[in-house]
Amino acid sequence: MNITDTRNGISVPSLSSVFVDDRTPEQKKTHCVAVVGTDSFMSYWGHARNGLSYAGWACTPDDLNAVESWVRSRSDMKRVRIVSLDGYRPSRATHTHIYVVDKNHPARS
Repeated sequence: MNITDTRNGISVPSLSSVFVDDRTPEQKKTHCVAVVGTDSFMSYWGHARNGLSYAGWACTPDDLNAVESWVRSRSDMKRVRIVSLDGYRPSRATHTHIYVVDKNHPARS
């Protein structure tokens, strides 16, 4: 759900949306892009019981292709896309969780 300011048409996430970003302050500098998908399993359940759940995997630009392939291979991820995390706040999601791709992540094996 969004709240729209009718004076200037700005749409902002509603107060009920949840945004979780697992990156540390240092990782926010290095893991600046993410592969995000609509989580078909978690949507309309739990924190997203009233809407869509997005899952994203923050990574370095060097790991982007491998992470994208890994996310696209998951049957629970729909509408897979690449986003810049600089100010990223999806307007359609009720719940968004950004995970971190580290050296032990399966996409890097």
